[in-house]
Order: sequence, then C-alpha cells, then structure tokens
Amino acid sequence: MQRVFSGIQPTGIPHLGNYLGALRNWATLQKDHDCLFCLVDMHSITMPWEPEKLRQQTLASTACLLASGIEPTRLYNQSAVSAHARLGWIFNCISRLGWLNRMTQFKDKAGKNRENHSAGLYVYPNLMAADILAFQATRVPVGDDQRQHIELANDIGQKFNHDMGVDFFPTIEPLIPPQAARVMSLRDGSKKMSKSDPSEQSRITLTDTPDEIAQKIRRAKTDPEPLPGEASGLENRPEARNLLSIYGAMSDRSLDDLLSEFGGQGFGTFKTALADLLVEKLAPVASETRHLLADESHLLEVLRQGAARARSVADPIVDEAERLVGFLR
Repeated sequence: MQRVFSGIQPTGIPHLGNYLGALRNWATLQKDHDCLFCLVDMHSITMPWEPEKLRQQTLASTACLLASGIEPTRLYNQSAVSAHARLGWIFNCISRLGWLNRMTQFKDKAGKNRENHSAGLYVYPNLMAADILAFQATRVPVGDDQRQHIELANDIGQKFNHDMGVDFFPTIEPLIPPQAARVMSLRDGSKKMSKSDPSEQSRITLTDTPDEIAQKIRRAKTDPEPLPGEASGLENRPEARNLLSIYGAMSDRSLDDLLSEFGGQGFGTFKTALADLLVEKLAPVASETRHLLADESHLLEVLRQGAARARSVADPIVDEAERLVGFLR
C-alpha cells in the first residue's frame, strides 16, 4: 500500500467544498491506501486566532470527519505529534528564501501588509512539507491550488537527500480530484467557498439541518437566464456553472447529462432538485456530526489514539532524519 497523508485546518465547520474536494475522497482512499489524516492546528495559528475557539473548532472538525466516514484510527491533531515540528525546523534550514518568495498563497493571504504578518505564515509551506515527509508519504490528495506546495515539498525532500548524500525522502505525488475540486461560494460564483466568508449563506456546512440546506440553495445567487442546453452556454455564468457542478459531483452525473434534463428551464425547478439531493446526501452526515459533538470525551479519545498511531509511524522516520543531519540522539 502507498502511504497517503492529508490535512485540514480546524478553523471552522467543514463545508460542502471540503466534503466534495477532500473528505469524500479521503474516505474512499482508506480502502486501498495506508492513510493518515490530520487536523493541522499548528497551521491554524499562523493567522490571528482565539485559543478556546481553536479548541472547540478542532473538536467540531473531528466530529465532521468521523461523520464523513474517516476511520478513527487514521485521524489525529498535528500538535499532538512532535515529529511535525521537529522535521519542520530542519526543513526551515533546508528550504531557500527564493523558494518561499514564489509561494502565491502567502502573497494572497498577506496582501499589502506582509510585514505585519507572522513568520509562521511565511514558512508554513516548510511545515507542510514536514507534515507529509515525516511519514514518508508518497501521495497527497489536494486541491489544484495546493499543487505549488507539493512541488516545494518535493524540492525540499530532494535537497535534503542531496545534502545528506542519501535516498531518504520519497517523491510525493499530488492526487487532485477530477471533479468538483473547487466548489464556489453560493453568493459569488467567482470566489471559492470558504469557512472565513462572513456570510453564512455563502456555504453549506456539515452541521446544517435539512431546512438550512434547502434555504441556502433557494437563496443561492443565480442569473435571470434559463439553464442552457449545452455547456458552451455557461460561459460568463459562474453561479450557474457552480450549482450544476455541485449537482454533478453529488450525483456522479456529467454536465452534459444534467443540461439535457434541465436545459431550457428556470432555476426554480433545478434548485428544488439540487436541494433535495443535498439533503439526501448530507443530512445523515450532519446528524451524525451533531451526535458526536455531544460526547466530547469520545472525540478526545479518538484524537489521543490517532496521535499514538501517528507517532509510531513518524517518530522513527524523524529520529533518522535528525541523525542524518548530525543531531545527537
């Protein structure tokens, strides 16, 4: 089995985009890969945070992932496994400033006030590389916007191998879902669905009730034109394309198939069908999430056991990496 690693920030309740772009795929990968899935709470403090809120969001994210089908033994929180930080520091010293300066996500997050942001936000791609290579993982399911970070992780791993004269860290292959990797906001089809969007109407979360799901779809932004009969008719119609993409991903139907059914109709009929589909697929996940959140001690025990398993894999690898760089053990 190839080893798979992936992580998600516990900075809010996971939403439909997280489910389609990551969680559903993670649950499938478990069947034929050696998987480790991580709540990357260390990454969460690269931006301003509230300690108690982070704690509660980590538990909520744990519940959502379990409800989405992630096996308990494969799930843990990053800060509970010191191998991440230990290898992260080594990679801070292996990585080059020029590499980090090319990272587009830092530029996007920092904006014009980059001098006022934390050093952690700047070097977090090095920690991301350590997250993966602490387990010598060979595959990482990511969205297309994370491809650059996988390239950097490979550069760092290869430079470590070259500098130490070893063949220690493997090459990482990004696994990018072919469909619905980017689910857009329900209020603005040009923006990615986000946990940080101030509007609750912009996203469907994995704790929404059936009524909340249906209401958000009814209120989703559209345009006055009917749905087209062909995909070419979706040009410059981002909201229409987004809703159709969501329907296609949730039903495993092609865009052409959906347009053959709904083409020529207004959005009323289509939104009703989409809301019914989302309620059918997501309501059980939301119900189980709420059930799990009622038992905090169980969630904490899941994380403890998951961290113990992760440490059993990562610690020998990072011990050897430290020996290779010359640290006394």
